[in-house]
Amino acid sequence: MKNTRIYNFYHANYQNSFILILVVAFLVRLLAVFFSEGYGMHDDHFLIIEAASSWADGYDYNFWLPWTEGNKGIPEGHSFSYVGLNYFYFALMKWIGVMDPKILMLFNRAIHAALSLIVVAYGMKITEKLSSQKNAITVGWFLALLWLFPFVSVRNLVEVAAIPFLILGVWLLIDKKKYSYIFTAGLLIGLAVSFRYQIGIFAIGLGLYYVIKKEFKTVSIFSLGVVIMFTITQGIVDLLIWGYPFAEFWSYVNYNLTEGTTYLPNQNYLMYVLVLTGVFLLPLGVLLFIGFIKSYKNYLIIFIPTALFIIFHTIYPNRQERFILSILPFFIILGVIGYDLLKNTKWKIKFWKVGLYVFWIFNSLLLCFSVSMYSKKSRVEAMYSLYNNKMEKEIILMEGSASGKVSMLPKFYAKSWDCFIAERLKESDDLNAYTGKKFDYIFFYDDAKLSERISSYKKIYPKMELHFQANPSFLDRLLRTLNPRNSNEYIEVWKTNARK
Repeated sequence: MKNTRIYNFYHANYQNSFILILVVAFLVRLLAVFFSEGYGMHDDHFLIIEAASSWADGYDYNFWLPWTEGNKGIPEGHSFSYVGLNYFYFALMKWIGVMDPKILMLFNRAIHAALSLIVVAYGMKITEKLSSQKNAITVGWFLALLWLFPFVSVRNLVEVAAIPFLILGVWLLIDKKKYSYIFTAGLLIGLAVSFRYQIGIFAIGLGLYYVIKKEFKTVSIFSLGVVIMFTITQGIVDLLIWGYPFAEFWSYVNYNLTEGTTYLPNQNYLMYVLVLTGVFLLPLGVLLFIGFIKSYKNYLIIFIPTALFIIFHTIYPNRQERFILSILPFFIILGVIGYDLLKNTKWKIKFWKVGLYVFWIFNSLLLCFSVSMYSKKSRVEAMYSLYNNKMEKEIILMEGSASGKVSMLPKFYAKSWDCFIAERLKESDDLNAYTGKKFDYIFFYDDAKLSERISSYKKIYPKMELHFQANPSFLDRLLRTLNPRNSNEYIEVWKTNARK
């Protein structure tokens, strides 16, 4: 009777904690939906949003479709699954009359934020099933409030967008009440693989676990689900677009076997370990990594695919920090429950508590920046200033002669897919940049020698007037100060009034 009361007490408290964690996770992501505008890096915008939204508007920004004039006639190795879903989103929003780029991205962020709650909820369920409710609560708070998650959860990174399907699939495998669960898990993980091909390494790791356990029926049903989903999303889709199945997949494999190994080579073999531990700061990050290693004996079903994923990306020469984000929730789960196995002495328990204190203090500060970071603000605002200008086929000059560089302009925010954009990067270059073309707008990058540069162009365009001043956000400026390679510059937009 006494044990029953204790169980009911802890279960009730766990349920309350579960709901509280989800509510808090929702609130911080809601802040990110409204305040974390812009885009994180090149891929989450130009390979997803620009492509998908241009298709919805009848253009093909990246010339990926074989019927587009300018297409090379061969697939470039871009999976159409995630970008295709975004296309359907933009097409639906256009159909109901929502056209404003900022409103479109507000709802896009909201959808991604809602999906990220799946990661929090089922990350806790997985931990509770494998370990304990106490550890599930710890994992839940990490998944809800880790400073990085709100920011990346509202972005369009395929590495992050695939996580909800990945974690749902793993939950069904662990729950494994029926073979239908295993088949559904295969479908979900197959979709995650279709989002990002490298997640196939994780799927292989899951299959390897069941082979080791000699559960051949399970691995067969799971593999069937993966293959069916991958065939539908890659085989059939590419057959309709290119005339033969898996066109983009084979092109991607061929590229990575040849040119991909020389693209952005990185000699830091510890990079992914540093990323996984670094997001939790010291000493907690190291403790979680120790826990992750310790977990291998007891939790092979998650450890094998997660470790295999880390090893593969460590060996492959093209290393970028975001590549490892897909397995970050599993690293957290294994790190927490693995270190819990080690907390058999007072000093280990105390070390863990100290790590938590340090982490939550600094994480709280970083979280404030994360949920409010308007990334690439100056580029977004500069192009958005052209939205609804009632001008067709604008001719834009990116004037970067002061610093010798310019950043790509997101056409999506101007809704000007057929605008012409030229660059001027050297003071010695012709001011017109392109003979015979009269520019409608000049985007002056950076404020160095700004008055002098503007005066030079006023000799060509005497009616030129200031159109918009696009300042980088506080965090954009901070990141550029810390690392000048971050091109988060001030942009001043001038209208030439050259068009009659």
